[in-house]
Amino acid sequence: MNWHSITYQQIAESLDTDINKGLTFSEAKKRIAKYGRNSLVQKKKQGIFIKFLMQFKDFMVLILLVAAGISFFTAFMSGEGDFIDPVMILLIVVLNAIVGTVQECRAEKAIDALKKLSSPHSRVIRNGKIENIPSDELTAGDIITFEAGDMICADCRIISSSSLKADESSLTGEAVPSEKHDGILSENTPLADRHNMIYSSTFITSGHGTAIVVETGMNTQVGKIAEMIDREESPETPLQKSLAKTGKILGISALGICVVIFILGVIQKVPPLEMFMIAISLAVAAIPEGLPAVVTIVLALGVRKMALHRAIIRHLPAVETLGSASVICSDKTGTLTQNKMTVAEVYSADKNKTLELSALCNNSILHETKVGFRAEGDPTETALVTACADGGVSKNQLEKSYPRVHEVPFDSKKKYMITVHRYKSGYREIIKGACDVILPMCRHEKTFSGIADINRSRITFMNNSLAQRAMRVIAVAYRDFERMPSESELERELTFSGLIGMTDPPRPQARSAVEMCRKAGIHTVMITGDHIITAKAIAKEIGIYKEGDSAVTGNELDLIPQRELERDIYKYTVFARVSPEHKVRIVKAFQSRGAVTAMTGDGVNDAPALRCADIGCAMGISGTDVAKNSADMILTDDNFATIVEAVEQGRGIFENIKKTVHFLLSSNIGEILTVLCAFLLKLPSPLLAIQLLWVNLVTDSLPALALGAEPAREDIMQKPSDKEHGIFSGGAGRSIIIEGCFIGALAFLAFTIGRVYFDINTGRTMTFAVLSISQLVHSFNLKSEKSIFKTGISGNPKLILAFLTGIVMQISVISVPFLADIFKAVSLTAFQWIIVAILSMIPLLVVETEKFIISKQKFHKNILKKC
Repeated sequence: MNWHSITYQQIAESLDTDINKGLTFSEAKKRIAKYGRNSLVQKKKQGIFIKFLMQFKDFMVLILLVAAGISFFTAFMSGEGDFIDPVMILLIVVLNAIVGTVQECRAEKAIDALKKLSSPHSRVIRNGKIENIPSDELTAGDIITFEAGDMICADCRIISSSSLKADESSLTGEAVPSEKHDGILSENTPLADRHNMIYSSTFITSGHGTAIVVETGMNTQVGKIAEMIDREESPETPLQKSLAKTGKILGISALGICVVIFILGVIQKVPPLEMFMIAISLAVAAIPEGLPAVVTIVLALGVRKMALHRAIIRHLPAVETLGSASVICSDKTGTLTQNKMTVAEVYSADKNKTLELSALCNNSILHETKVGFRAEGDPTETALVTACADGGVSKNQLEKSYPRVHEVPFDSKKKYMITVHRYKSGYREIIKGACDVILPMCRHEKTFSGIADINRSRITFMNNSLAQRAMRVIAVAYRDFERMPSESELERELTFSGLIGMTDPPRPQARSAVEMCRKAGIHTVMITGDHIITAKAIAKEIGIYKEGDSAVTGNELDLIPQRELERDIYKYTVFARVSPEHKVRIVKAFQSRGAVTAMTGDGVNDAPALRCADIGCAMGISGTDVAKNSADMILTDDNFATIVEAVEQGRGIFENIKKTVHFLLSSNIGEILTVLCAFLLKLPSPLLAIQLLWVNLVTDSLPALALGAEPAREDIMQKPSDKEHGIFSGGAGRSIIIEGCFIGALAFLAFTIGRVYFDINTGRTMTFAVLSISQLVHSFNLKSEKSIFKTGISGNPKLILAFLTGIVMQISVISVPFLADIFKAVSLTAFQWIIVAILSMIPLLVVETEKFIISKQKFHKNILKKC
């Protein structure tokens, strides 16, 4: 119901309550029993055990479980009792499931944080008396009283008020407290402009009043947000989609290998059990069981690195999602701006005098600290006091010199505040408020040459000029008396002192960060609960709003169908006066166009959109618990520029994950083809099972992790990838297959040379060495798209260490007698080691040649474009 569009008397009649006496305790008890308590509810949660089981539904996880079972069966049937591989696979799967369960539990804390927003007690009129009751016992029809500092625990319609203001920033996103009154508003008034309502989870910053409770629990505005949080689900990240696709490809490939090999073996009359074990061994080799662990570790390293850059990641996949971000929907207040009202301009013949007057006609408190001043109170008034103190004059000093003797409090209807002070041998009245109200009271103005008749048209023009620049304008005037003035004398014959323009200034780094996003191809938009004029002015100042862009309000959004919004979404860069529902619509519109969308926010009103976005970024300083627990990332400095830094880090991490996956899969393909070719040619197996497992151990661990630590390239902030830009995009899938085939061919060549010119055991040992060392060499191919001779190898010491460690390990299992016995290898001669070294280096030479050809092609294309 539109409670703001009818009188409070009509509401009282509709809710059957007495404005003066309130409800009786018995009637309140009946209503609570009928409508429920004033608390937030949610759908039934899944137990931890169910959450744990749900982690195993992923296709890749199922494949790994099958691989573990197959590996266990193979080890058991072989009689060697080597169960290390299946145990490690199971440990990886269980660890990933535990991490996923913990993440889900954290996400559910969002609704719990909303529950905690309720104040423990509220003052309510019951049976004609003011009672202090638990807030969850409030019900529709209750009459409540409140004053500055109180938290509102239900949605209420104001009955009476005095100088009442409420901080609704957590609900509407507007930085300046909202002035409240008991008037009637139109039905289509936006939430942030409903000045005759006070809402659950907001705070009273000044004044006092009474109101009638109209909505409680899940029917309140904050309750509707809680319902949206419960309903919205975080979309899958690009990495999750890529890995899921990879899992399916590997699973189908493994099954295909099993079937093909088994059928061929049966045709060749190989014993079925032996054939089954060979097929199973190849299938297990096709699954890079270290992949989930390596990806998890790379992401975890990225999380630690981002924490050093003031970005705390709550969900591991969010690290790479940042790298894919193509749209950033940013809140204005506190993210792009400083969330601190500041005096930006003073229009006066005596600026210091005007600021001193505004500091005297002021109820904020100035605390003097060792490092300066700290003001406490209404944001507008604290801005005035702080500006005066910065100019060298403290409000406390002024009040000692000119003590206050009378006050007319600010009233939202009158739009001004008056104070009277002892001044020299008499009294001085000071008034501050809206220019259009104070100007008619003035007869004179302070000019550079003294006191003169007032020029109202010039002052009005200047007031409009400041307002058009999205400033909050305060007019200041005064009048001196020889005696204490009467009330009737306070509103006439005043001397105009000046205009003070205030604004919530942009963060210093905001403009450069927005420009960096523009260069990187990231579309940045502002979403705010503030007025559209203010929003456009700030957006224009920091470079979000450009000529030709469009801005839209929440009311206008309501008239735009979702399909039309999706079509035109990139036309808009500013969304003002929006509700939580609008924010979700905006995010979904960008997502429908294939954008990977990041959403920033700090308030309760931002939580549903944070959950809905591909990545939600909450503010660590000003953010509510609800926003933080709904987000994927928390910015510890509340700075938009930190998001851009995190995007850069995310891109580097995602590229490293691509390199790691590329390396692991190409290596596994090489292993499969080596064994498969020998089998198809009816040759002895070139690798024994224990040797195959060792190669996996050497190549799937340290080199893969070292690639994950590769520094990001300098030009990484280029055009962003979209949702289709996955692990196998840009020809990566083709390269993986070709490189895998090449590695397999080299290993098979080593086997052929060893078997033909020496003996079968030497052939297997040479294959064993080439397959392992060539993969270690191949890791340097994936360092960069540029030639290793240009970039060098010193940029990633971890990769060098991993390479040397792998070489030492591989040589040891061949050259150390007792290890050679375990791995059924034979010692190689110097000549044989030379053959191994030459074959192992070929992948580097071939890929370097390919890189040289590609770079030349790009060079010629750039020349043609310039011509």
